[in-house]
Amino acid sequence: MSKQPIIEVQGLTKTYRTYKKQPGFRGALRGLAKRDYQEADAAQNITFSIQEGEFVGFLGPNGAGKTTTLKMLAGLLYPTHGTAQVLGYVPWHRKDDYRRQFSLLLGQKNQLWWDLPARESLELNARIYGIPQERFHKKLDELTELLRVREKLNVMVRELSLGERMKMELIASLLHEPKILFLDEPTIGLDVVSQKTVREFLRHHNQTQKTTIILTSHYMADIQELCQRVIIIDKGKIFFDGKLEQVIDRFADTKLITIQTPADAGVGSEQLTALGEIVEQVPGCIKLKVRRDRVIPVCKTILDTLPVLDLDIQEVPIEDIIRQLFSQTH
Repeated sequence: MSKQPIIEVQGLTKTYRTYKKQPGFRGALRGLAKRDYQEADAAQNITFSIQEGEFVGFLGPNGAGKTTTLKMLAGLLYPTHGTAQVLGYVPWHRKDDYRRQFSLLLGQKNQLWWDLPARESLELNARIYGIPQERFHKKLDELTELLRVREKLNVMVRELSLGERMKMELIASLLHEPKILFLDEPTIGLDVVSQKTVREFLRHHNQTQKTTIILTSHYMADIQELCQRVIIIDKGKIFFDGKLEQVIDRFADTKLITIQTPADAGVGSEQLTALGEIVEQVPGCIKLKVRRDRVIPVCKTILDTLPVLDLDIQEVPIEDIIRQLFSQTH
């Protein structure tokens, strides 16, 4: 018998109604008597369910409706239509018991006090959530050690680097040990080392604490390394929900063939174009994009006609597939 989903969303829709002002002074006067409005759907009929402990990637281009959906699940926005149950609560009823069991971390918003040391903001959060001092210090030691920022606790938040600040924001979101974590672009703008540290921490936290996590990110490395499942949303609608590898199976109709040749082989472009799309051609290395159903015959032709030193067949990078999907829907 399957468990009850920890998050269950049915037909969630958010429509914004905005005033369309005519230009100039006359337009402003006309607006006093009669106003024209236009409606835009930020989320349309969003439906999905998530089990406890899942790590789900929420993908989509800018303006697709990802953040709007997370804000509705966090109770910050009221939906126009639809229902949602998170931990058995309706999020926008904003019950205190519910708010103590989740965290929402927005990568471009600050919750720490800019002019105070990070420790003081964290202590304030602990007081707000009623965390006993002993438990607070134990949790703080654990999180700062894992994220490697213990020596930065007494530094003013404004003086922290972007990576250090994001790690402190993450600590603030996890002090009260939430059951659900909504992450909106947590690694945006971070350097490669900080991104890696945050990813390793999130993976460890999900595995050890069984925290349910929904992650939005434009960095496909975040999604590939952390998420077993992805939900792809565009123009407010979900058009894929499943395992990440299924995206490749369903949407990737090509493969990459890398051919190593002698540097002085002098292979002509016309010969290669007949085999597939040339992705890269430099002395000693050729990369072709070939339709999946032609990979075997193309490889046979390559081996028969070219001076091949080595041959490698790979899937198209997942970020290229996602980018192509988004370009097709716009």
